[in-house]
Amino acid sequence: MHLFYSRHIAFPVHPLDEEESCHIVKVLRLKEGDTVFLTDGEGNMHRCSIVEAVARRCQVRILDTETTPPDPFRIHIAIAPTKNINRFEWFLEKATEIGVDVITPLICAHSERLNVKTDRLVRVLIAAMKQSWRSRLPGLQDPARFNDLVHRDFPGQKFIAYCETGKTKLLHKVYKPGSSVLILIGPEGDFSPEEVSGAIQAGFIPVSLGISRLRTETAGIVACCMIMVRNS
Repeated sequence: MHLFYSRHIAFPVHPLDEEESCHIVKVLRLKEGDTVFLTDGEGNMHRCSIVEAVARRCQVRILDTETTPPDPFRIHIAIAPTKNINRFEWFLEKATEIGVDVITPLICAHSERLNVKTDRLVRVLIAAMKQSWRSRLPGLQDPARFNDLVHRDFPGQKFIAYCETGKTKLLHKVYKPGSSVLILIGPEGDFSPEEVSGAIQAGFIPVSLGISRLRTETAGIVACCMIMVRNS
């Protein structure tokens, strides 16, 4: 079966955009009467039948809907974009598969990349959601500077993961299952001492992700996995 995405879905017949329509008709060569699935990225999975197979405006009829309720906790990863954007896109893809809820590109003192094209990154998230057959699309926030983000209100546990091993507890040892969580992941040069101090003063708990020195994108995935395992 094939899964497609549309942000706002009309009932009972929904027209797909040109990109999805072209994929259905020209790539997959599906025809009227074939069954496809459609999600709005908000937890709703619709089983549909193609009623008009046109390359620029394919239309589907919604037959039934299954809704997946959100988890009682939310995972928010604020992570420094990598110099090699492909590595950052890899993180977005894998984090989506795991089930992250919100991602914020974090601009730090040692950041190697200060700008990201959010439109492209959203497309990566959508593709990963469809590929992994998920019905919830992670939220991608605008890039935020470190000092601005750490002073925002957040209803949950707050952690800053950095490379000073031996002096901090492992994330999964201090995280309380069922709690929403915000985790800061720094750039390859790590957070500056001033950033670590400022985060702690703002209520963030310093944590470790293990004894290995991880790449930024790997650290983000390890943090996601630790939280998901504790809630399983």
